[in-house]
Amino acid sequence: MSKLKEMLKSGNFVVTSEVGPPKGVNIDKLIEDAEMLKDNVVAINVTDNQSAVVRIGSMAISHLLAQRGIEPVYQLVTRDRNRIALQSDLLSAWALGIENVLCITGDHPYLGDHQEAKPVYDLDSVNLVKVVTDLNNGHDMAGNELEGKPNFFHGAVVTPEYDPVDLQIIKMKKKIDVGANFFQTQAVYDTKSFEKFMNKVSTFKVPILAGIVVLKSAGMAKFMNNNVAGVFVPDDIIKEMAETPKGDRKKKAVEISARIIREIKSMCQGIHIMPLGWDDTVPQIIEQADL
Repeated sequence: MSKLKEMLKSGNFVVTSEVGPPKGVNIDKLIEDAEMLKDNVVAINVTDNQSAVVRIGSMAISHLLAQRGIEPVYQLVTRDRNRIALQSDLLSAWALGIENVLCITGDHPYLGDHQEAKPVYDLDSVNLVKVVTDLNNGHDMAGNELEGKPNFFHGAVVTPEYDPVDLQIIKMKKKIDVGANFFQTQAVYDTKSFEKFMNKVSTFKVPILAGIVVLKSAGMAKFMNNNVAGVFVPDDIIKEMAETPKGDRKKKAVEISARIIREIKSMCQGIHIMPLGWDDTVPQIIEQADL
């Protein structure tokens, strides 16, 4: 059984992290980072052509991690595949020993390195959650019976600081209704705003892992505020990072992430740390956050 499923179903607090596959076939650094993370987290997300940039596929990397005893969360976006390919990839993932799936829509190609690519978006993330539920129940999207069914532990994402947040809550409820077992959130920086969101969804009774994106610079914070929907880095955090000498930014990033986690960990059932290449900060964040 999925360790992530077992722990969340038992009501335990969990910590997950993630790795981004490289643009190329040299995966040595990725495997090294995953090996470093595995003793600190329950499972590791494998992003799926994140930011609409061509990379090694998340299924392949998830399989390689599973072979090494590292539990993966296979991210699957609807941007690049129609419903036939999505269902085929899910069945393939199960055959390769992958048990956890995170269903997401994916960034539009205009944000990536192949802006001329045609987005598919045959399904949205709500539909994809339902597809996984249907496969678990032994039939495909068209109602055809499967010859052997998977048993995925599948989740979805939610953006607590999206404006208006009620639209996110409506979509979150739809995902729960079609079978989402857990949620990972977009980056949380404003702890008061996150608390308000958690109060609004308290009746949903589904595990929520708060997302922590490791902040690398004031410039990164300003970029996210201007370009990433639903992400808001407060001015005091931007100022704190701006006043930090370049050589001390990684240490400051750990401090900020740990502080946010300490403030919100009592509000949720887990933390999902997104280090964006600074994987060596994850054990430090976990230690400083008293997890």
